[in-house]
Amino acid sequence: MSDLSDDLLSPAAASGAESLSVGETLKRLRETRGLTLPEVSARIKYSAVQLGYLESCDWSRLPEGVPLRGLVRNYTRFLGADTDALLRLLDQAVGSTRPTPVASSSLGTRRVIQQSDKSARGEPAHRTWAWLLLLLVLFAVAGVYAINRGWVPDEWLIFDWLKALRP
Repeated sequence: MSDLSDDLLSPAAASGAESLSVGETLKRLRETRGLTLPEVSARIKYSAVQLGYLESCDWSRLPEGVPLRGLVRNYTRFLGADTDALLRLLDQAVGSTRPTPVASSSLGTRRVIQQSDKSARGEPAHRTWAWLLLLLVLFAVAGVYAINRGWVPDEWLIFDWLKALRP
């Protein structure tokens, strides 16, 4: 199985009839394994439409940068091909898709934050945990209030320290 992917990605094949594009290579590997786009889509969780755009090298209909790199990496791994070689082909076709460091200044010191450390809306990932912690505290306060007001039946209070919260 890896012999075919080695043949398709070998330097001899690349220097032969003008190297295959990323899409053509992936399509040939997929067809050699007897897989359809919907079958691959079900396994790697990208839509068959996106995979079709990738195989036809329709870059305008695909995400740019790191998401495109992730799509190619997942597809290549699923097919058992050389991931590094196909990512190099991708970079040659569309330009660099590697994550770029973003400089941030904080109190006069500079540090580099990777873009992957941010959520989809550009917020740092640690803010998500802060919201979850805030919700947990609010639920705890509401629970203590409900117990103190007598709104919670005694059968639900299985711990003695919870019963002690009652007036």
